[in-house]
Amino acid sequence: MQPFALNHMTTPRMGWQAFADLASALGCVGVEYRNDLGRPLFEGDDPAAVGAALRQRGLRFLALAEVKMFNDWSDAKRAEAQALMRVAVAAGAEAVSLIPRNDGIATGKTERMSALRLALTELLPLLRANGLRAMVEPLGFEVCSLRFKADVVDVIEALGATDTYKLVHDTFHHHLAGGGPIFPQHTGIVHVSGVVDRGLSVSEMRDGHRVLVDADDRLGNIAQIRALQSAGYSGPISFEPFAASVHELRDPAAALRTSMEFIDRSVAAAKV
Repeated sequence: MQPFALNHMTTPRMGWQAFADLASALGCVGVEYRNDLGRPLFEGDDPAAVGAALRQRGLRFLALAEVKMFNDWSDAKRAEAQALMRVAVAAGAEAVSLIPRNDGIATGKTERMSALRLALTELLPLLRANGLRAMVEPLGFEVCSLRFKADVVDVIEALGATDTYKLVHDTFHHHLAGGGPIFPQHTGIVHVSGVVDRGLSVSEMRDGHRVLVDADDRLGNIAQIRALQSAGYSGPISFEPFAASVHELRDPAAALRTSMEFIDRSVAAAKV
């Protein structure tokens, strides 16, 4: 089986313990928790207890999300990042997630590269002091200030920080950004979701359209996974559907297992 993982956005109404049980029952390698689900992180429980519970289940705490608008750097953003890092360390997370501003500001090349370079430069010593990596996730939306993985790689390599910064390859956002280079050696995690609505143009696709991956997927998930793995990527493949139809499933385990089996079969067939 592929090294599957679950992002808490898959079942955002589940408490952290039930979510960990779900990931364990599905044979996942790890989980990603989030601070944007409309309630206290870990329902207010001690992060150290969360980390211990994950280890007992044989799960890795892959990443804690997120520092939102990380490339809008300020003293307040530094404090926000440091607070998230403290929780990540206490819970035994391997990384924190960095999400760029997505509001149509700083989209020009000079401005966006300057903002990216500043933020990654300032975050680097904080991450290293805490023994953490950061997962940087370009978003494919046209209004996003960081759409292209190549921009991130340029800055990471200029900073000599390939040990600390990794890319999130999100199959949805990669498709929206027009594809392009995949940088498997810089990739720390892959996020998968599908879009099946045939009436949507690519520019109309939004998070709410993101469902589980099946044979009707329009994003080319199987081809993207296959390309990454053929080029050397062997890390986690984490489910991150945002659609209400997935969040409302009465039996998410069955639906996830079906999608996992489809991905397994399809990737194996693509290798032949």
